[in-house]
Amino acid sequence: MYDILADESGPKVSRNVFKICKKYLTHIQKSVFEGNLTEVNYMKLKRELNTYIRRDKDSVLVFKSRHERWLEKDYLGIVDDKTSNFF
Repeated sequence: MYDILADESGPKVSRNVFKICKKYLTHIQKSVFEGNLTEVNYMKLKRELNTYIRRDKDSVLVFKSRHERWLEKDYLGIVDDKTSNFF
């Protein structure tokens, strides 16, 4: 998930971050993505994001899990199949 500061450059940064995340992960909602990445793809994702993320204004939060069995999801409301992208 990411949070981009809504200043004059924010929309451009947000669009680029969204496109990069969409290349590697499944879009869940707004600035939330989910997926299973190899270490190589994770390094590529980080490298591409670092091109646009402004370290003093924006943030990206990555949750890591060693195995799907350690990842418990609790749904409130509609359960969407898009949220099952861990293999």
